[in-house]
Amino acid sequence: MAGGAAPRGAELLAFARFRESSKQPLAYGYGPGSLRELRQREFSRLAGTVYLDHAGATLFPQSQLTSFTNDLMENVYGNPHSQSISSGLTHETVEHIRYRILAHFHTSLEDYSVIFTAGSTAALKLVAEAFPWVSPGPESSGSRFCYLTDSHTSVVGMRKVTMAMNVTSVPVRPEDMWSAETQDAAARDPDCQLPHLFCYPAQSNFSGTRYPLSWIREVKAGRRCPVSVPGKWFVLLDAASYVSTSPLDLSVHQADFVPLSFYKIFGFPTGLGALLVNNRVAPLLKKTYFGGGTAAAYLAGEDFYIPRRSVAERFEDGTISFLDVIALKHGFDALERLTGGMENIKQHTFTLAQYTYTALSALRYPSGAPVVRIYSDSEFSSPEVQGPVINFNVLDPSGNIIGYSQVDKMASLYNIHLRTGCFCNMGACQRHLGISDEMVKKHLQAGHVCGDNVDLIEGQPTGSVRISFGYMSTLEDAQAFLRFIIAMQLHRSDGQPLPQTTAGEAGAPSESEAQDAVPATTDRCSSSPQEEAPTASRVCNDLPSTVDAGGSHSPPLMATGTQQTPSEKAVGVLDGGLGPHVITNLYLYPIKSCAAFEVTKWPLGKQGLLYDRSWMVVNHNGVCLSQKQEARLCLIKPFIDLQQKIMVIKAKGMEPIEVPLEEDGEQAQICQSKVCADRVNTYNCGQKISSWLSRFFGRPCQLIKQSSDFQRSAKRRGKDQSVGPTATLSLVNEAQYLLINRSSVLELQQQLNASDEHGKEELFPMKDLISRFRANIITSGTRAFEEEKWDGISIGSLHFQVSGPCHRCQMICIDQQTGQRNQNVFQKLSESRERKVNFGVYLMHMSLDLSSPRFLSVGSQVLPVLKENAEHHDLPASD
Repeated sequence: MAGGAAPRGAELLAFARFRESSKQPLAYGYGPGSLRELRQREFSRLAGTVYLDHAGATLFPQSQLTSFTNDLMENVYGNPHSQSISSGLTHETVEHIRYRILAHFHTSLEDYSVIFTAGSTAALKLVAEAFPWVSPGPESSGSRFCYLTDSHTSVVGMRKVTMAMNVTSVPVRPEDMWSAETQDAAARDPDCQLPHLFCYPAQSNFSGTRYPLSWIREVKAGRRCPVSVPGKWFVLLDAASYVSTSPLDLSVHQADFVPLSFYKIFGFPTGLGALLVNNRVAPLLKKTYFGGGTAAAYLAGEDFYIPRRSVAERFEDGTISFLDVIALKHGFDALERLTGGMENIKQHTFTLAQYTYTALSALRYPSGAPVVRIYSDSEFSSPEVQGPVINFNVLDPSGNIIGYSQVDKMASLYNIHLRTGCFCNMGACQRHLGISDEMVKKHLQAGHVCGDNVDLIEGQPTGSVRISFGYMSTLEDAQAFLRFIIAMQLHRSDGQPLPQTTAGEAGAPSESEAQDAVPATTDRCSSSPQEEAPTASRVCNDLPSTVDAGGSHSPPLMATGTQQTPSEKAVGVLDGGLGPHVITNLYLYPIKSCAAFEVTKWPLGKQGLLYDRSWMVVNHNGVCLSQKQEARLCLIKPFIDLQQKIMVIKAKGMEPIEVPLEEDGEQAQICQSKVCADRVNTYNCGQKISSWLSRFFGRPCQLIKQSSDFQRSAKRRGKDQSVGPTATLSLVNEAQYLLINRSSVLELQQQLNASDEHGKEELFPMKDLISRFRANIITSGTRAFEEEKWDGISIGSLHFQVSGPCHRCQMICIDQQTGQRNQNVFQKLSESRERKVNFGVYLMHMSLDLSSPRFLSVGSQVLPVLKENAEHHDLPASD
């Protein structure tokens, strides 16, 4: 392994020292132009962001998009199936780009054809449907479809097509393919032309392992056989992951089929790929369906169809995405102009991957235990065997795996973008993580599906973490990631605000600039003074005697003061035997993800506290904003005046603005929005508030409200999924109410303050810590986390069912008074709660009669009902 002198502990390996210790020359950057200048000019949107998911999708440079846009503005491109001048221009441009694609892969139209598809998955499906499979019969054992188990889902999915033809599918393990003995080609039966297909990836999208391109020639020649059967072998090389950072020479490695997706190479356009077909194989392909543009002639009244002569024209059903194809020209131009070609990209990205691997694998706890477990088939010795992908799981000091979901949430606090899960490669995931087929089925029964956040089941990981580098990645990106791992696992929590990572702003360091060790800590941002919470002291208990069953109420404003309620004075010890459970605080959040509105008495509606999360802020595309994307939402402070039927919205530096509580039925324009994957009917609250929000955030925003006549039902959880009516929800994620226990907060507060090595000040005041959890009901008089043992509660005549604990996200790291982030809350909660990060419980109405007024009040007694068993279901975070 290169760079074996990497230090243990909380410091980074200096890049200069790493290069000196390498056994081979290492390239970084692209000649005289610095990466700093390239990043600033072409990727300014990455300022402050560490993007490490290039294997998922790389990023396009600004000049590529500008050049493409200018092309479209200056030329008229018509449908290439017509004969007009504009159509002719499109046709000729597309044909030139086919030539450009093949030249990029060192081949020509004489040897290969380019069939444009909707992506590499569509290209694989095309091969599965068009390959000349032979079903088994009296005189033949039939074709074989063989695929490496370290293959993308889209390759494995081809077996469903072959299965319909009664063709046998054979999964081949990488170790079996490696150990397969090469055979003498003379041993083959030259007369047997039974077609078989072997598919394998040039680069594993899971681990970055690069499989030998020499397998193409060996398999086709019959010298290395996936299975021992007579016949003729064809090879499909899944190149989608490989060609994103490496050159592929098809003049040397002549695979029969090569599927690829262009966004993996250029970042733009998405939804466009190609199947490169060896012209010697093309005549064997069969086709059943024919679409527009593929027919030389056909009859509508009888079964008569003559396909067009060229391979591309036969298989490109309908009009291709010709404007996206034209965009490829500008992608090739930009890539070559900025980097000098794929060979340079290969060397640059491998250097970053090898450096990161060396430093990451050297990190140790004080006990000597490793900080991460890396899943790899190589030691990153060369770009011939390893791509710029690192797959790993983070370990705690005892060697237990920390779930990938928690790592992902922590990374987002550092604005680090990475990938988690199994990456659409179940075979590699099982092999590297030791997950048996039975365990996969068991995990499914436990509720885990591909792509969710269920990262550990009974201590067994269901996936891992992956980082990957692209041509615009920098040393600063790699070091920011390494600092994140060190800060998360090796540094003691010190209660300071999370430093803002600034990645990619520095160019390639020279040998003289590099120090012996790069400090693993970053400059800490000082806390800005906390903004004072509103101190409105009016508490009105003079409530009306009737409440409209539809949810319209008209009592006066009910805001709390900052004085301590009698029940709060008794809070401060963990022993829950001091008295009854009581409500100490009530909060509603009129605008989703914005500041809390504290009350002492408040009416209930059908969906929870009246007007709780009835509004939300959306961006210019209508997508809901949360504090995960825009932390400053917590600085927007809504106040509700029920008597005047208005909501007053305030923010520092802005004039207050009023919004009506109810829509004007005649003028409201109903639109569709989404919350937690549910479609909801909403209406826009108008241009005035939209302009106000846009000025505050510095980008276009709108305020929308859930339509009063829209019913959104809660998802059923647990065993009783088909029993009784479902509760209705506002714009909350999961449940009508969220309850937290002050004793639970106090226990967390003590742990956080105890971790302050200086111990000079209370870093997390109780009220501020409570506000991070954004609950509706705060109770006291219980032991810490006793609420998780409740099955339900009663408050006077009101009855609520506990629907499960709230599984927390990174929003709890945001100080609700300042908008600053601090990762210690999440990390400490994770440590103390055995990595579950549960805090608070969700409540639903068991029954609610709104024919008479219903209220919740501070000081009310809470009567819990204990569970008969401990089974519960984790639900996502509330806001």
